Order: sequence, then structure tokens, then C-alpha cells
Amino acid sequence: MTYFSKILIANRGEIACRVIRSCREMGIATVAVFSEADRNAKHVKLADEAVFIGPPASAQSYLVMDKIIAAAKETGAQAIHPGYGFLSENAHFARRLKEEGITLIGPSPESMEIMGDKIRAKKAVKEFGIPLVPGTDYAIPSYEEALSKGKEIGFPILIKASAGGGGKGMRVVWKEDEFAEALQRAQSEARSAFGDDSVFLEKYIAESKHIEVQVLCDNHGNYLHLFERECTIQRRHQKVIEEAPSSVLSPEERAEIGSHAVNVARACNYSGAGTVEFIYDPSDRRYYFLEMNTRLQVEHPVTEMISGVDLVRQQILVAAGEKLPFSQDDLTINGHALEVRVYAEDPANNFLPDIGRLIEYRIPEGEGIRVDDGFEKGMDIPVYYDPMIAKLVVHAPDREQAIEKTLNAIDEYIIGGIETTLRFCKFAIDHEAFRNASFTTKFVEKYFRPELLRTQGNQAMDESAALASAYFFHKVTRSKEPLEQGKSAWQIKRT
Repeated sequence: MTYFSKILIANRGEIACRVIRSCREMGIATVAVFSEADRNAKHVKLADEAVFIGPPASAQSYLVMDKIIAAAKETGAQAIHPGYGFLSENAHFARRLKEEGITLIGPSPESMEIMGDKIRAKKAVKEFGIPLVPGTDYAIPSYEEALSKGKEIGFPILIKASAGGGGKGMRVVWKEDEFAEALQRAQSEARSAFGDDSVFLEKYIAESKHIEVQVLCDNHGNYLHLFERECTIQRRHQKVIEEAPSSVLSPEERAEIGSHAVNVARACNYSGAGTVEFIYDPSDRRYYFLEMNTRLQVEHPVTEMISGVDLVRQQILVAAGEKLPFSQDDLTINGHALEVRVYAEDPANNFLPDIGRLIEYRIPEGEGIRVDDGFEKGMDIPVYYDPMIAKLVVHAPDREQAIEKTLNAIDEYIIGGIETTLRFCKFAIDHEAFRNASFTTKFVEKYFRPELLRTQGNQAMDESAALASAYFFHKVTRSKEPLEQGKSAWQIKRT
């Protein structure tokens, strides 16, 4: 096998730890990068080497291409795994690496550019007969035309930023007299977030499900999918609970949507692991292409659990020029998997961030239970980055057993010092609408009220643990010693 001998992970937290784990199993040395805020981070301890790249703010560290490239050259890393977020879908970064002779473990910059622009992506997949949400496949040039098209599509409609993501530059318009203000706000937000105020229109499907398909492609013309995930329960347009496979698709629908996803990958000559997202209308069982994420997804573990495929390992092999070692016919679904994202947020306070120190931290264990995390007891949750602490993933023979095992695992997950989304996840998974699979993306709006959790204490702490944690909080301090002058990298010894 033509593995790389050393890979740099241009990321932090749980995804950096996740990539390091697969590299270690493959016998590949790893290089971590870290900001001042992450000096004592778990991924720094796990990697074979670590390179300091600057101040806490990501714009001065994790997003600075020159620093990432310099770190790779300094340590002799032949390839860079970008994880997700940060530079993972940056076509300019992909080109820079190519110029520097460093392999990006990801798709080509051309694929990123096609799928990074939602309008361009629509045009590309349209040639393959992929079902699209009724709407425009071009940037709206004026208010007058936007309003005219809005009436033609029919309210409610969705205004979406062409270069958008994460809910930014997105507005739902329920009636005509709300349109002008919504358009202005969407364009302003898109301009601020992406430097591009181009927007397009789509029919808004209020009661929908979010279904995505994991694709895997090599550089030898092989394209396949590893079935679908359902990521319907969200807050602020961001996923918080995922499962695989979907609870609503029939075998025929599964094969059909998988085939469409593979053709989306073909439409941009894709290589590596990617995710094709669809919106599913349960009222008529129709689905439509939304976008393609040209990177590894946060929720990839549920796919790994039901398929038995290590997606990070396959990313590395594909980037090294290897052929995929299996075909579509070799893949089958084994059981059911659920993932809950553990965010440092207070669901009883409108999911506001609750940054602090992990004065107690114990993960659940057992057969079919997996925790991907980037933190340990005594560590601080930095204010500078996404507040996700971990992902709790559970696998069982069927969906009902997976639900029960997840509820038990949540009860066994001990986190003290901060509030997390675990209590909300338990509420959601135990809800009748989740159990009977009738839930939609409106789950939080329809069923959840913060006061439902306010009467509950912090699930991780009883009175005695709280007293012990208070003592721990006052006694534990972090090392603040500066790096030795002139040194930016060092070897981390494994014990």
C-alpha cells in the first residue's frame, strides 16, 4: 500500500482526534496544529508531533494557510487532512497545497468550487436528472424579478444565499408583504458572512425531513454510496441528532436516492468522501437535492457503524491513489445507529453557549457505544470555536434498541461544570414523535419548550459531586508557561 508516512491534521477537537486514531491504526505518523487556546488540548497530546500556529482566534491560527503549510513543511508531512470546517472546503487552500507538492486528503478544488456555489451546483446536477426543489437556478438580479418569481413559485418561499451554509443568508417568507425586508436581510447577512450577496429562491417545505447520502469515490472511476443518514432534528438550522439509516425510506427509495447521490458526485468529478443532502417531503414522499458537502461530515460515525467502513481510512487511501477495495454490491446495512452531538450549550436557555471548565467528565462505555471527543476532565471549553464537546454514537440491531441504548448512555454520560445539550437530546429521542418517526425539521418549534428542562437539575451532578467539583475548580490550574523561544514544534512521547 502506498500510504503516506506522515499526515498533518489542519483542525482541532474531536475531529482531529478522530483522524489521528485512523492514522495510528494505519501506522501513519501524525502532526497536530494548535492555537494558544488549545495548548493543552487532547489532540495535541495524541499526535506524534504538534506545531504552535498562533493566537486563539481562528482567523489568526487555524484559518491561516501559510502557517498550516509551513507546519507541514517543517515536520515533513506529505499530506494534510482538513477535517470539517476551517479550511476543509476552501478551493484556494486546495490549490495552494497542490502548488506546494502537499496532498490534500479531500476532493479537487474544481469539485469544491462547483458544489460550493449552490446555483452552480444546481446547474451541474440538473444535467443528471437530479430532482430539484421548485425555484430559481440563478442569482436574482433585482427585487422586482425576485418578487415576480416568488409569486410564481408560491408562498411560503425560502431565500437562500448562493455561497451560504449553516443557516446564514437564509430567510423564510410566508407572505408577499414580508418579502422586501426578508430579501434585504438575507442579502446583507450573506454579504457579511460570505462576501457575496447573491441569493436565489426555493419553495419552502415547512414540514420536511433532512436526509443525506454518504458517497465515496476514488480516482479510478469508481463511485458508490454508503446509504443514508437522517439529520432532521436541528436547532438554528444546525443538526443535533442524526441516525442511520433513515426511519422513513423504503428499500426502493433508498436505492433511488443513493443512485441520485452518486450521480451528483459524478456531476463534479468527485474524489474522496462527501455528502449529498436532500430535503424530503413526507406528505408526498418526494425528495429534492439541496447541496453537496465536499468534506467529511460531523455525523459520519453513524454511517461507519452501520456499514463497517472506516471513512477516514478510505479518504487517506483514495488520496494516496488507491482504488476503493469494495463495490456497491459489497455494502449492506447492519443494524441502526444514533448520534447525539454534545454541545456546551444550555437548552433550557435557548441553546445559548455555556462555556466553562469540565470539572467532571466521564463517558459511557459498552458494546455498541462510541464517543468521539476532544476534551478531558479539567479542560476549559474555549470561547473561540464551535462549542461541540463530543459526539455520542450508539449502534444496535434495530432502531428501537438503538433508542433505548442511547437513552441509557446519555444517563451514564457525566459532565460537570457546564450545561450541555444531552438533556435536550434525551427529551427528543424519548419523544413519541421521534419514536414513531413522524418528526420533521419543526421538532424543536413544535414540541420543545425551555421550561421543560428548567425544573431539572444538571443531569451530571448530584450534591456531593457538586461540592467536590467546586473544590476541584479552585485547585486546578493550567500551565501557562510560554513555548521555548525559537521552538514551534516538538515531539510528543507516547506512554
